[in-house]
Amino acid sequence: MDALCLLVAGVLRTSLPGPEFTLAWQHSVEKIQWEERYRVEPGRLRLVAVRVRGHGAGMEPPPEATLRDGAWSWSPGSTVAELRLARTSATADYTLCSASRCRSLGEWVDRPADDGVVVLRACAGAPGR
Repeated sequence: MDALCLLVAGVLRTSLPGPEFTLAWQHSVEKIQWEERYRVEPGRLRLVAVRVRGHGAGMEPPPEATLRDGAWSWSPGSTVAELRLARTSATADYTLCSASRCRSLGEWVDRPADDGVVVLRACAGAPGR
């Protein structure tokens, strides 16, 4: 089974069992909540759903988005090999949810915000913590 691996400076910090995870954050300028749900697939991450509580500069929902319960949502279906997440103490940290367990990204990797980029990628059956 594929897992989600979290790396800092090329070092595996932890892995989480698949098949899906949600990444959420607040836009640093617009202060709008953004959520993306991914499916872990062999060698890639598939973006299966996006949910945004509003819109603003650089955050316009696409034409296929629907407004429901105060949030725009759509299903892109695109894939990426990895996500590279820059973190800073000047903004709120990302929240990563896996298997109904949500924690800040800093808690998952046990690193302070200004300690480099966190890379999320699919990996085959890595042990979790």
